[in-house]
Amino acid sequence: MTETLIPMIGVITDIRLDTPDVKTFRVVGRDGKKCFSHLPGQCAMLSVPGIGEAMFSITSSPTNKDYMEFSIKKCGCLTDWLHAMEVGQEILIRGPYGNHFPVESELKQKNLLFIAGGIGLAPLRSVINYCRDNRNDYGVLDIVYGSRSKDDLVDYREILEEWTADERTRVHLTIDRPQDGWDGHVGFVPDFVRELAFDTDKTVLLCGPPIMIKFTLQKLLEMGFAKTQIYTTMELRMKCGVGKCGRCNIGSKYVCKDGPVFRFDELDELPDEY
Repeated sequence: MTETLIPMIGVITDIRLDTPDVKTFRVVGRDGKKCFSHLPGQCAMLSVPGIGEAMFSITSSPTNKDYMEFSIKKCGCLTDWLHAMEVGQEILIRGPYGNHFPVESELKQKNLLFIAGGIGLAPLRSVINYCRDNRNDYGVLDIVYGSRSKDDLVDYREILEEWTADERTRVHLTIDRPQDGWDGHVGFVPDFVRELAFDTDKTVLLCGPPIMIKFTLQKLLEMGFAKTQIYTTMELRMKCGVGKCGRCNIGSKYVCKDGPVFRFDELDELPDEY
């Protein structure tokens, strides 16, 4: 735990504009190497001294040994500051924090169904690319991803150029409303999942806005999926990352110590306040 509390200086080596309000930052240490190792679904604390700090999912796969990436939505003081930064500038980074998606146990040799809405693709991207880089350990990957518009699809170029090129990966995209230049599916993610009528031989990884998660979970249960087959991540509730500040406490659990990855039957134990 002590090591995760000590911040390192990270250098931004690349900035990619994914959507009008999401940028992906590539970060290495001052020595040009990856700051620390991590597992799919874990998070890191990024901070700008004098401005603030926040927890973000590590969106690059652990199989990438050269750098880490963070896809960050512009939505407040710290993220405004981060979005104004340039390649070559430095930030503070510490981690990794939290548990991870069980890629080495429960997910192994399974057909996987990833369901994401908006920036919710960011935490799942690490797992998707980890599974693609260890292809023989996993079955078919189905990815259902939706956003408000085509312009709001995060990692759209990677989806088109890499994910769809994998013959054992099937990508299903949707946007909320019709848009000029879009000939794909139109509709909300929960309804799209129901339309696709997946077999229940899959393990589901679900991430997105709370309202999307609520209605998607409802649709999955109607389709015959069990809560023991469905995982989600709650990293947005994490604050200090080590169970000291109490900000992520829900009932008897701390999201930072017991999560942020939870199976949905574990969330049933939580009180109504969640």
